[in-house]
Amino acid sequence: MRTPGIGNRTFLKCLDYCSPEQLFSESRATLVKLGLPEKSISAIKKPDWETVEQDLLWLEQTNNHILLYTDADYPEKLKEIPDPPAILFARGDIDLIHFPQIAIVGSRNPSTSGIQIATDFASSLSNIGFTITSGLALGIDAASHRGALAVQGKTIAVTGTGLDRVYPATHKELATEIVDHGVLISEFPPGTPAKANHFPRRNRIISGLCVGLLVVEAARKSGSLITARMALEQNREVFAIPGSINNPLARGCNALIREGAKLVETTQDILEELGYLFQQPVVQNNNNNMTNIKSRLDAEQQTLLNYVMYSPTSIDQLVNETGFLVENIAAHLLILEIQGYIIATNGGTYTRIK
Repeated sequence: MRTPGIGNRTFLKCLDYCSPEQLFSESRATLVKLGLPEKSISAIKKPDWETVEQDLLWLEQTNNHILLYTDADYPEKLKEIPDPPAILFARGDIDLIHFPQIAIVGSRNPSTSGIQIATDFASSLSNIGFTITSGLALGIDAASHRGALAVQGKTIAVTGTGLDRVYPATHKELATEIVDHGVLISEFPPGTPAKANHFPRRNRIISGLCVGLLVVEAARKSGSLITARMALEQNREVFAIPGSINNPLARGCNALIREGAKLVETTQDILEELGYLFQQPVVQNNNNNMTNIKSRLDAEQQTLLNYVMYSPTSIDQLVNETGFLVENIAAHLLILEIQGYIIATNGGTYTRIK
């Protein structure tokens, strides 16, 4: 892997021919026949053992793992994709890569509502038994990891750097928590910095590991849509949260739904496709049950809630539509916010989240 000019496809082609140990003893003529470029052949004849030793020292640290494509523990689902990583580096509970996974992805700059939705779905799906997989990025990725961790669930973060680094740096604490209660995965060796072209490569691993992928918020031109289309190509189930036609962050999800992704409003919508993975019957989270909501609210609060949209709604709108006094609306909004039915958004508006 440390040999220049050796990508995943060439690596796996060489593995088909012989073991790595044998490759280093092959003649230059044989290496030429394998299609290796001159810079690769020269590196194989004079390897950079110092860097390899650093990788092996990293491997000796607690919770660190390296999986080769030919290892028995290499995840079978990843072998199904067109360009599987030849080597996986991992930190944490490596056994999680064999558990049923739901990937949750979306915007790096989501709305407050989007963050809440990602967190809630991750928590609910974790309680059911899914491992939550995402990319450790800002926004929806981080909310998904945190949603799983909040209910003592398991989560996998696939990174675009070596595992001795954290990107973005603000997620160092989150990455540490994931190592303690989940696993970090990368195809990039220790010391690899963040580069723009690493993240699309990371995305194919996110979709490749999962049985289904949920997109929460995504613009029309979004890395999350690329991940979703990879998932479709890999024959994974793809789910999307619909949104307002006026919300730029909903357009990517709405486009996916038009293209065949399943529209999702509750975790039950996901279980209809993937519930077969669990032997025990699953009860839907009551947070999505309107009967449960009504039982907690008085008549006036319920009426007001019915007029708060899943997009920013002003107090003036609520006054016009309900006829309630401003002071009553303000008091009810506070209660609805405390109970988790709405959130305050920019410009003094409110958005319903359940």
